[in-house]
Amino acid sequence: MKLLFFSVFLFLPVAIFPQNIQVHWDLRHTIDAKLNSKNFPSFSFEYFANIDTIGTGSFLFKLDSRMDGNNSNPSQIFTQISQSIKFWKPKIYLSATYSGGLGVTSTYYGYYISNSFGIGPAYAIKWKEAWISASTYLRVNVFDKPSLDPQVNLWFGRFFLNYRIYFSGSFVFWSQNRDQGNEDTKELRGKKIAFFGDPQIWFKIKKRFSAGSKINIYYHLLSDDNHVQVYPTIGLKYQFN
Repeated sequence: MKLLFFSVFLFLPVAIFPQNIQVHWDLRHTIDAKLNSKNFPSFSFEYFANIDTIGTGSFLFKLDSRMDGNNSNPSQIFTQISQSIKFWKPKIYLSATYSGGLGVTSTYYGYYISNSFGIGPAYAIKWKEAWISASTYLRVNVFDKPSLDPQVNLWFGRFFLNYRIYFSGSFVFWSQNRDQGNEDTKELRGKKIAFFGDPQIWFKIKKRFSAGSKINIYYHLLSDDNHVQVYPTIGLKYQFN
C-alpha cells in the first residue's frame, strides 16, 4: 500500500518558520534501484501563522507533490493542516490535525491517501537557537474499516553560524489496523507500527534562497516489509518572508 503521511506541529515565531517553497530532486533510484524505477523531482509549500484568525495558537498548512509520473507528471498530492488552541495559562496546547491526498500509478490506476484526523496535547521548548516540539494524538485513520490509534510527533530545529545554516526535521510514529476493510487487506490481522522522518539541512546562499538536502525515512509506508527505507534528496528553498 502506498500510504504517505506527514504530520508536524510547530509553536515557533513566524519569523523562524515563514512561508516557503522547496524543490527537491529525489535520489531513491540511485540508492535503491530494485524498488524504485527512477529519480524524480518533488516540491512542497508550507504556510505557518503563529497567531491566526482565532487568535489563540498556531496554524500550519502544507502541500507536497511528487512528480514521478510518466513524463514527470505529478503522481501524488498530499495535504496536511494543523491548528493549535490555548485558552489557559499553562503552556500546553490542544492540537488538531488533518491529512489526506490522492495519487495515481504508472498504469493510471488512482488511489487515495486515506484521510486521518487527530486531536491531543502538544508542548514546545525553545532554548537559545534550538527548538523542539512534541505532540501526542488520538488518531482516526478513515479506512473502509476505520482505525483508532495513538500518534506521536516530534519536531526540532536549530540555527548555526549566525543563521547561515539551519538543521531541522520531524519524526512521526503511529499505529493502524492491518485490515483496512478492503479486498486487499481483509485477510490481515492485528496492528502495524508506521514511521516517517525527514531530517534536513539548509545553507543560505543568497538572501531568501537556500540549498540543502532532506532525507526521507519510511517504515511500513511504501512497503509492508519490516525494513526501513532511507532516501536522500538535494534541494532548493525560497522563503517568502
